[in-house]
Amino acid sequence: MPHATIKNVLLTGPPGCGKTTVIRRVIERLADLRLAGFYTQEIRKQGQRVGFEAIGLNGQTTALAHVDSRSPHRVGRYGVDLCGFEAIVQAELARLADCVDVFVIDEIGKMECLSRVFVEAVTRVLDSPVPVLATVAAKGGGFIATVRCRPDVEVITVCTDNRDKLAEELASWSRSR
Repeated sequence: MPHATIKNVLLTGPPGCGKTTVIRRVIERLADLRLAGFYTQEIRKQGQRVGFEAIGLNGQTTALAHVDSRSPHRVGRYGVDLCGFEAIVQAELARLADCVDVFVIDEIGKMECLSRVFVEAVTRVLDSPVPVLATVAAKGGGFIATVRCRPDVEVITVCTDNRDKLAEELASWSRSR
């Protein structure tokens, strides 16, 4: 459970540990609140991961990254679609603080940080009075490291021992803000 005085919680851990699953379970538990943000999910083809999709909490979707993308913005084998992603970021993270109970961001990672619009929006919501629940890459410099070191952030590592109870704890924490 996050410390009572903390406003922003970041979930971290290795790929596949359950960060996005925890985020999606928290979203389900907080369906009666005014949430803004997005989550990501893998795009799979014949059992292989070929990309990632960003899904805004208002239903807008875009392919964030794909192996077949011709985008000049690359992370590993993936081309990153900054235009489509930034449309979701602007629609979700630009909402006024008095119209949002919790901002949800999945994830603050290398692909997302290629976008200046994203970096500025994340900084703005972390600085706002509204609580932020986000996932963050376990490793990374630059903006990822800056976010992880903020004094108003608590970083929680997701693992098999805590991932099943985290959703309920984080939903309770969000409601207490």
